[in-house]
Amino acid sequence: MPDVDYPEGATLIDPDEAVDLLLTHITTRSELDRWEQDNIVEALIWLDKTTPTDILNEQFVKELHQRMFANVWKWAGHFRRSDKNVGKPWYQISTNLKNLCDDVRLWIELQEYPPDEMAIRFHHRLVLIHPFPNGNGRHARLMTDLLLENILNCSRFTWGSEDLSRAGNARQRYIAALHAADKHNYELLRRFVRT
Repeated sequence: MPDVDYPEGATLIDPDEAVDLLLTHITTRSELDRWEQDNIVEALIWLDKTTPTDILNEQFVKELHQRMFANVWKWAGHFRRSDKNVGKPWYQISTNLKNLCDDVRLWIELQEYPPDEMAIRFHHRLVLIHPFPNGNGRHARLMTDLLLENILNCSRFTWGSEDLSRAGNARQRYIAALHAADKHNYELLRRFVRT
């Protein structure tokens, strides 16, 4: 496993998961980030070709994560089997994810919230579930953008207009907005996603 310097709020990869790194030549966090980003670009190309609309289900959630990280991690597309510094207990992931997907379908049917509000609440809850060993933030942001674009017919969020996988002011604001949402205050997240 490379010498990884985790940015604030990042999910730590435990030793049992670290052995599943497919690219044994990686030695630094920047190399890992580059290989993961290259894999994510492949996933974006696939999404552009398929434009999926049936995304509110466990199968698609797993498939997207797998397409984002399968060239780097053996566990890509598989729910985590250990608890993390954030997230629901690992054995509740499937149930919590099903509840979230069912809730979003109902919000859409009843027009419970405006589209941006649905997407913000979906994103927050998906991050809170934290289904995978790693890559949850990037996965949840992409899932949210797919919800906005392919189902709600709205533009994607700008997510602070910076790379949130790196330490910095935008990441700090994003983490603070998620923590505020934990307390049912969505205003910071609402402002952040469109800046």
